[in-house]
Amino acid sequence: MTQATDKLDPARAQALWTVLGQPDAISPHLPPFFHHIYFWDVQPAPALGRDGHPKVGGVIPDMGFPRRMWAGGRLTFHAPVTLGHAAQKATRCTQAAQKVGRAGPLGLVTLEHQIEQDGQLCVSEEQDLVYLPDRDPDAGQPSPPKAPEGDVIARLGFDQTTLFRYSALTFNGHRIHYDVDYARDVEGYRGLVVHGPLLAQHLILAAQSALGPLEAFEFRATAPLIAGETADLVTDGSGSFWVAGPDGRQCMTATATPAA
Repeated sequence: MTQATDKLDPARAQALWTVLGQPDAISPHLPPFFHHIYFWDVQPAPALGRDGHPKVGGVIPDMGFPRRMWAGGRLTFHAPVTLGHAAQKATRCTQAAQKVGRAGPLGLVTLEHQIEQDGQLCVSEEQDLVYLPDRDPDAGQPSPPKAPEGDVIARLGFDQTTLFRYSALTFNGHRIHYDVDYARDVEGYRGLVVHGPLLAQHLILAAQSALGPLEAFEFRATAPLIAGETADLVTDGSGSFWVAGPDGRQCMTATATPAA
């Protein structure tokens, strides 16, 4: 288990609020999912892997797979988090298993995060990570799922500057978000990849706008969105939300539960 404390600087939350296109000043309470811009895990360069993330072998065991993806997560909101006050984050690994998926072997890791403030549990989160072997350049890419029809809430664009600013605020060194040669030549993407949690952040704010304060939110990434592409945030009007790429592929699904 690892533990960290952060004072939750309001200026950092305001910066992300602005990057997300919100015009007004942020409230005294931390918006949902914003805790990812705090509790940075700052490691020296020799402790980083080739992808820019901290090397595995600590909380996350080394299963021999070099490529990392944030596959999804589940969040429960127990109490508001107040900006400008210290909060504590505890992280532990609850699952680490090798499996075989559609494209071959992989490692599936689940991290549990708990955010407390003034002795009260405020946010519980389960974060699913997938680790993959190096890509086979001769292997084909699996077909992404097609997004269903629904009510479009917003259309968003993600350029390189937005990806850079989000990486900086979350202290995310993953090179697929800023090193286009690495993203294409090593990881096999068509270009820079839009962060999965950045898409989830837009979805969770859209869900909160539609449903009011949330009790729970879960999401799952289903296909990458590439910098320069537009994305539609879509809902069925009953708690399900998703991200559709410009060609109609489904990039992410989510379910939101309003607070009682």
